[in-house]
Amino acid sequence: MEYRKIEICGINTHTIKVLSEKEKIKLFKIIRKGRKKEKIKAKEELLMGNLRLALSVVQKFLNRGENSDDLFQIACIGLIKAIDNFNIDLGIKFSTYAVPMMIGEIRRFLRDNSPIRVTRSMRDTAYKAIYEKEKMIAQNKREPTISEIAKKLGVTLESLVVAMDSIVTPLSIYEPIMNNGHETLHLIDQIGDNNDDENWLKEISIRESIGKLSDRQKNILALRFLKGKTQIEVANEIGVSQAQISRLEKNALKKIKKQI
Repeated sequence: MEYRKIEICGINTHTIKVLSEKEKIKLFKIIRKGRKKEKIKAKEELLMGNLRLALSVVQKFLNRGENSDDLFQIACIGLIKAIDNFNIDLGIKFSTYAVPMMIGEIRRFLRDNSPIRVTRSMRDTAYKAIYEKEKMIAQNKREPTISEIAKKLGVTLESLVVAMDSIVTPLSIYEPIMNNGHETLHLIDQIGDNNDDENWLKEISIRESIGKLSDRQKNILALRFLKGKTQIEVANEIGVSQAQISRLEKNALKKIKKQI
């Protein structure tokens, strides 16, 4: 059987040796207790022995128009970090730890190079959450909830959700989302037409419903959904508690839904 040669960054990945789990553990033990030269050699072997794993991660991001060599190098940075921080005492496979680390590194690269800019503090919060999530998965052998990550970072659940949403790579409207074997369905096919009679009537109903709200409720909805402020920020601006803002917002939305 012939195998297709895959060359990336000048490396023919077909010729790369893939390490077994026993071989990886042995090398990690050398890194822990060996001499300096032995440690360097062991790290190099681990890096080379996991390049195919890095390539498999890169292939998940190849439809975004980025240079494959660049992504492969970024994945290797994540792989090196995984090698430096992996703990064999946790009893998990190295790939289980390394893959999220490489994915996180590539996502970080894509976000930093995205044309859509977010504040440094918000991006830092999101990066810390990604790192904390990877660490908690390795320690607890399960995926943590958003609430658990927020508590660990000492931030509110709402601010963490906003931070994570702000760095999500936007999809092209021409992104294929389904193929039934005959025809490919793209994201644009699922976007409604604002000129539809149904959408036009809904918009009129919503406008009329908002018009019946109190000035205070209108102000809260405008601050929340037009200016994108959190409930805590709105509460501080108006001079009431966050719980009151939450209650007023829910009541306003209920009135709108009821009237529509």
